[in-house]
Amino acid sequence: MIFTESSTVEQLILDTVTLQRRAERLTVREPLPDRGGSLGGDLRPARWDYVPPAQIPRRSGDVMVEPWLRDALIRLNPEIAAEPDRADEVIYNLRAVILAVQADGLVRANENFMAWLRGEKTMPFGQNGEHVPVRLVDAENPGNNHLVVTNQWTYQIGPVEKRFDIVFVVNGLPLVIGEAKTPTRSAVTWFDGAFQMNEIYEKQVPAMFVPNVFSFATEGRVYRYGSIRMPIDLWGPWRTEENEPEGTLADVRRAVESMLQPEIVLDLLQYFTLFATDKKHRRIKIIARYQQFTTANQIVERVVKGYPKKGLIWHFQGSGKSLLMVFAAQKLRLHQRLGNPTVMIVVDRIDLDTQITATFNAADVPNMVGVATRQELQTLLAQDVRKVLITTIHKFAEADGSLNERSNIIVMVDEAHRTQEGDLGRKMREALPNAFLFGLTGTPINRADRNTFWAFGADEDEKGYMSRYSFQESIRDRATLPLHFEAPEVKLQVDKAAIDEAYQEITGSLSEQDRDDLAKRAAKMAVLVKNPERVRAVVNHIVRHYQTRVEPNGFKAQVVTFDRECCVLYKQVMDELIDPEASAIVMISQSGDPPEWKTHARDRDAEEKLLDRFRDPADPLKFIIVTSKLLTGFDAPILQAMYLDKPMKDHNLLQAICRTNRTFGQKKTHGLIVDYIGIFDDVARALDFDERAVQQIITNIDELRKALPVRVQKCLAFFPGVDRTKGGYEGLMEAQQCLPDNEVRDRFAAEYSVLGTIWEALSPDPVLGPYERDFRWLTQVYESVRPPSGHGRLLWHALGAKTVDLINQNVHVQSMRDDVETLVLDAQVLDEILGDAEPEKRAREIEIKLIARLRRHATNPAFIALGERLEKVRERHEQGFLTSLEFLKAILEVARDVVEAERETDPEEERDRAKEALTELFNEAKNKGTHIIVERIVTDIDEIVKKVRFPDWQHTSQGERLVQKELRRTLLKYKLHTDQELFDRAYAYIRQYY
Repeated sequence: MIFTESSTVEQLILDTVTLQRRAERLTVREPLPDRGGSLGGDLRPARWDYVPPAQIPRRSGDVMVEPWLRDALIRLNPEIAAEPDRADEVIYNLRAVILAVQADGLVRANENFMAWLRGEKTMPFGQNGEHVPVRLVDAENPGNNHLVVTNQWTYQIGPVEKRFDIVFVVNGLPLVIGEAKTPTRSAVTWFDGAFQMNEIYEKQVPAMFVPNVFSFATEGRVYRYGSIRMPIDLWGPWRTEENEPEGTLADVRRAVESMLQPEIVLDLLQYFTLFATDKKHRRIKIIARYQQFTTANQIVERVVKGYPKKGLIWHFQGSGKSLLMVFAAQKLRLHQRLGNPTVMIVVDRIDLDTQITATFNAADVPNMVGVATRQELQTLLAQDVRKVLITTIHKFAEADGSLNERSNIIVMVDEAHRTQEGDLGRKMREALPNAFLFGLTGTPINRADRNTFWAFGADEDEKGYMSRYSFQESIRDRATLPLHFEAPEVKLQVDKAAIDEAYQEITGSLSEQDRDDLAKRAAKMAVLVKNPERVRAVVNHIVRHYQTRVEPNGFKAQVVTFDRECCVLYKQVMDELIDPEASAIVMISQSGDPPEWKTHARDRDAEEKLLDRFRDPADPLKFIIVTSKLLTGFDAPILQAMYLDKPMKDHNLLQAICRTNRTFGQKKTHGLIVDYIGIFDDVARALDFDERAVQQIITNIDELRKALPVRVQKCLAFFPGVDRTKGGYEGLMEAQQCLPDNEVRDRFAAEYSVLGTIWEALSPDPVLGPYERDFRWLTQVYESVRPPSGHGRLLWHALGAKTVDLINQNVHVQSMRDDVETLVLDAQVLDEILGDAEPEKRAREIEIKLIARLRRHATNPAFIALGERLEKVRERHEQGFLTSLEFLKAILEVARDVVEAERETDPEEERDRAKEALTELFNEAKNKGTHIIVERIVTDIDEIVKKVRFPDWQHTSQGERLVQKELRRTLLKYKLHTDQELFDRAYAYIRQYY
């Protein structure tokens, strides 16, 4: 029996959503659970019916199943039922939205289609021509829709044809698309399916994804889902309340059974997808993670039910509490049974107010009001305004008694652990006596004087919280990253014991009372921390550490100092060591500040612009120096390292260090805390009732050092007896023979992935020195057997920047001749090869050369396809379907096509090489005045030349004059037009590369 993806994973999904759901509906006759208004009185069971693709009334070029859609429009809209031809008008409009994807882009087209799906669009179908909403789906009664699941759905547009494994169709609209991969090869993962969806299907046939709510991918071990254009590293799992582990078909079936219910799909469509504008002013689509979906629905269900009137939501820092509040507010406001409620978001600081407001604004939440003053808050509540209000807890300070006694006021308090247990929290409760109160926190406090559980925890909730999303869960789901901790040499720390001994010596002749008084005055922590020698040593270490450990990977850093004076002192020393433009102070400014402090003062607009620069990977601003600002509510995923030189405790400490735990692409594997003050022990006590959990998420660098030799040996154990000093393809083939099949390669890849992660985290620690040669050798072997198509990215991951640098500096391949073209074009050579006594060895040699050639074009779809062909040839040979001679012939056929593809390389690649050459030029010529705009200069020149050039322009005076004129105009824009040498060299490059 052969286990294929269609007979295993694909069939499992189809059976789970049809047969199993049908059996449940036949045995369970209870009303469907109320998900806060998603369902109404119609108890018609909502289930998917399987329809084979051949029986679906559509052509291969149709996105929608128009006969089914027409029937649904007539059934769901009385105005259309009265005149059925009106359905054709709606379908015409929907076709226009789908066709517009080429001009508008996929996100905008999807946003427009979502408005139709949510019933937000109107047509003039009323009695007197007035506009009335048009319903494409019935979100309140999911069973009132035509629900179909099918497989092997073919879509063809022009010469491009794609086949989708699984498609869920609601009223003729393909709302969910799934990709099922094989479960029997460990190097093939859900990531391959997601990559196919994200990088191939969405780009080549975007029209199919215009009605898309979400897509999913699974290989039978792990299930992940995401929305259109969402980076694959942000695709998330879907878990049930029991939070079971992953890794088997049974686990995938559990996720499928939970998420792919019609009720859930329509709930996600209606309330749990957002369109927002990111920092680069691009439209993006956001879909709720499972913990946001579950918790928001818990809030809604509690409000609908009417009790309990409060709840504590404890979700780890960085796991998306702001968006959770957006989703909950969106559903509460639209809920039919809540009578147009007021939703209030309460924060406790103005900087948090800014962050939350920005999140709501970016998501275009309707009827949102930022409450600026205490008087405005009291007025809005007195006027019974029914909107989403965002305010700070401090605006309740002057409230005198009740401001509004309505029960459909829902208050969500962000960072509920800080000010909710004192007078301000009491004032708010008095002002809104019948409101629902939900507290959201990442760091609850459990002490007699500040008890978050008492303030928000309902007696009905087990352990005091309504919802908990722990440290380990957020890291497991990659909602956040683990934290690594590093303590520099002790001499940089404040040695309290040595200080006590020194004071004993210098005050020996004083009385006990005088000695105590002197110690209190002179031994204050601030005096010790600000010692000039110590400040210089700390800043020197920060700069050196950043330049070697953080900057090579493209990340940025935050320096947390003792107080505002320290901010200025650290900045002064740092400016001596690196470009002053590379760092900036963000701190509170006061009227009595010294002049040298006031130079760092900014208003809120200027500060926000500075922080946008910090978030921009291309901006030279690398360090933000702070003491109290930006330690809570500051979200900058590019921030990886925190240099901590300030005593902190409890939730303040945990919140601060979690600024570094946001995900940022595949290269960011952890947040890094460098502790100069010796406070790491306090991290474990930050949540004294959950010390074990805190310890598990913070990895000490010392533990990684101990693990390094063990992991190196585990990888080397795959190659017993191999001579690692042998170079060229002979040495490489000897190593590859120890990895004879996919199973062994995948086990090696898993071990190497762990080693690579440790190496990246430690680099450039001197402890790596003795292992560098072995690691370099293992990396080259790993790269040589990695699938050339680049797929299988969970185990066969992208190498870290430090590993790549190491390889680039130390690769020696002189003994490997690059003669593939000769091999595939010379008939005499071919005859000699085919008569070779060892055809398999010769084939392996060619294969190694081919993989090297293919990797030069890693992003080109044509070469990715050739890489996949090469993988299939290798697999068939390993499975015994090809003899050694057949294997060699197949390899040579791929090689011929590689050479042909290289000759037809897209000119776009040539232009990219031109841009690289210009970048090198400007990097050589740059100075402090020009390095910020290098990329812009290169891009401008590239764009101008592409516009004005024509074939053989270099050989006509008109062409040369035109290009020279535009080049001078571009340099003039950047005040570089007087540098003749720069002009000459730039023009020489343009002639060479264009």
